[in-house]
Amino acid sequence: MSTDSSPAALQGGLDVPAVVPGAVCHRGVVYAERIGYRPLLMDVYVPVRPAGPVPCVVWVHGGAWWEGDRRFLPPIWPAGSLFAELVAAGLAVATVDYRLSREATWPAQAEDVADAVRFVRAHADELWVDAGRVAVAGDSAGGHLAAMHALTATGDTAVQAAALLYPVTDLHDWGPGESPWESPAESPEAILMGCLPDDDPEAWRAASPITHVHAGAPPTLIVTGDADLVVPPRQSQRLHDALVAAGAHDVELDLVPGADHCFGGVDPVPVLRRVVGFLADRLRAG
Repeated sequence: MSTDSSPAALQGGLDVPAVVPGAVCHRGVVYAERIGYRPLLMDVYVPVRPAGPVPCVVWVHGGAWWEGDRRFLPPIWPAGSLFAELVAAGLAVATVDYRLSREATWPAQAEDVADAVRFVRAHADELWVDAGRVAVAGDSAGGHLAAMHALTATGDTAVQAAALLYPVTDLHDWGPGESPWESPAESPEAILMGCLPDDDPEAWRAASPITHVHAGAPPTLIVTGDADLVVPPRQSQRLHDALVAAGAHDVELDLVPGADHCFGGVDPVPVLRRVVGFLADRLRAG
């Protein structure tokens, strides 16, 4: 059974079913409030009765930047599976909402992820997490946001590891026939940016993780299916190769044979366990 615990400073008022066994669940925590927007919420799952503060993974959901919810993983994964695997490995997980692209355009989403990391660190004592061992992870559009944060954050929002699942790494990199949108203006990337690439090419370049590779990147695992029909696998390959070329010391790429987007067509559980194992190893080593 999961255990609810909502210290007064962390109460957010959202009551949803807990999905993570063996965890203390802080649900509906308000981590940021911005005038004119809904409060931004996170759920934080911490292993019950840890020996001391535990590392924390900030999870950023996918959904083409215009949909998705912190509470739900891709529907073809077992419900709550990744969160449960993280807790079972002795890690906390903070799964976060952010402003969607029809609510606010870039860089609002990056600001929200940074505020989520900052909140976790500011409330580390209350949450019983280790402020010095924080990772960021996400899938698809969330993988893009996690990658941007891992590669650009400094100071109190810098992270110690990253796991990127079939991430968008270059907003420009879509070949003929790879985008299902009849009009470029209807694409998720254009909605996110609020303009077409020719209107502001520098903004599109700056919003692409591949632009920001550097030797000091945190330990990073990139995982994608080699049959992904939504985000071309080469986007993951290119980011991996660019990080290695830049001198990043700990970068791994897993190409999952036969897997489509969200690891469709294969059993996702072993893949998710690989992700959890990487994060647990790098955070404990830190």
